[in-house]
Amino acid sequence: MSQRILGQNVSVIVIQDSAPLQEINCIRSFSFNYELELKDEGYLGETTNRKDSVFKGIKFDMEMHSASNDIFNLIRSAVDKARRRTPGTRINVKASLTWPNGDRAVITFPDVEFGPFPVNTNSRTDYVTIKLEGACSEARAVLT
Repeated sequence: MSQRILGQNVSVIVIQDSAPLQEINCIRSFSFNYELELKDEGYLGETTNRKDSVFKGIKFDMEMHSASNDIFNLIRSAVDKARRRTPGTRINVKASLTWPNGDRAVITFPDVEFGPFPVNTNSRTDYVTIKLEGACSEARAVLT
């Protein structure tokens, strides 16, 4: 039996102010990246450059289809948060990955900030696709 994880074993939940947004569930793709910057500096009298790195946070993106108009409530909340209209609004994203052997990782992306929200309709027979780009300062992983 293969121990590789499939997309069917990954779930992503968007949480706004401690309440899961249940209707945002037609997620087609999800990726995240731990942003590290590599530093490389050479000094006189040394034969090799010194290496260092700086952690710059987490970036993620997802693509989804919409099963209800709740996605526009999320977009409105993100815009209001960015415009400082609703102090205290928190939007978190949680991803759960379950391997065939039962191992599980739950990764929480707290207090996410968003980039553009492109909404695309390609043809009469295609579903409307929404893309989200987000970033946060850290990710918390719980491994079981």
